[in-house]
Amino acid sequence: MGIIELTLIAVGLSADAFAAAACAALADRGSGMKNSLVMAAYFGVFQALMPVIGYLAGSQFADSIAQYDHWVAFCLLAFIGGKMVYDSFNEKGEDKPVPPNFRNTLTLAFATSVDALAVGVSFSFLDVDILASSAFIGAVTFSLSLLGARAGKFFGMKHKAKATAIGGLMLVAIGVKIVLEHMLGSTGI
Repeated sequence: MGIIELTLIAVGLSADAFAAAACAALADRGSGMKNSLVMAAYFGVFQALMPVIGYLAGSQFADSIAQYDHWVAFCLLAFIGGKMVYDSFNEKGEDKPVPPNFRNTLTLAFATSVDALAVGVSFSFLDVDILASSAFIGAVTFSLSLLGARAGKFFGMKHKAKATAIGGLMLVAIGVKIVLEHMLGSTGI
């Protein structure tokens, strides 16, 4: 997997964390840089750990489905991405800003990183350095979450749906690319 694909996956997975950080910062208009850094660290750490857990779980059964691995990766990424796109169009304002505190931030970090668990499973079927990839995903998530937290008070929640939809479309596109590469015998971009 090349750096372009990994970057797109990292940005796609970070869309929820960006939106959640922006919403949490919106609820706590007085949040300073320290709160933003702590929140971004939570999101980044969870987003880095989940692919490793998924990878380890997927590695347990990767040999038995090696001939279908590209389809498994596609299905996981398409499902996750499709759900993100669907959710972005079907939000009815039920996501109210939640002021950042330890419990709320921990819950948000876990909830926004579940998608990364499934991506980790798909990584187990591909030639991926899971530690480097997960660290990169965590760093991108940290950066975008910090940006989201700082921008939250300025932009509000009106762009949350767009960020989630774009992230979902990126994940679906990566899944399609994996299938096409397998069918055409190509590697990398």
